[in-house]
Amino acid sequence: MTYSSTLAAGRQRYAARSRNTTDFRVRDKSIGPVTNTIILIVLTCLLGLLYLTQVTKTNAYSYKLNDLKVRQANLREEHDQLAVESARLQAQENIKNSVVAKKMVSITPTAVVQN
Repeated sequence: MTYSSTLAAGRQRYAARSRNTTDFRVRDKSIGPVTNTIILIVLTCLLGLLYLTQVTKTNAYSYKLNDLKVRQANLREEHDQLAVESARLQAQENIKNSVVAKKMVSITPTAVVQN
């Protein structure tokens, strides 16, 4: 097609008094119902994928949080066991160094009872 024929393809000709015989009209372009439906489906799919990625990230954080809670519980249990062990060891030292224990006399067995 030549340049002049492509320009003429978009023209509508009409004749009226005090008007030019050639007029350019701008046609409003709009999308059809099928295209509109396809665009809505694609947007819905994109929003669904966005939602799934957010949920997956949330689940990943909850797994990390659960692991940290389990580790915290284990460390608390270990701390409690160490506190009991420390108290027991300190109690033995306190008993050995007490005034009452220093006044006690050790006894050696003198005889064995025979049946």
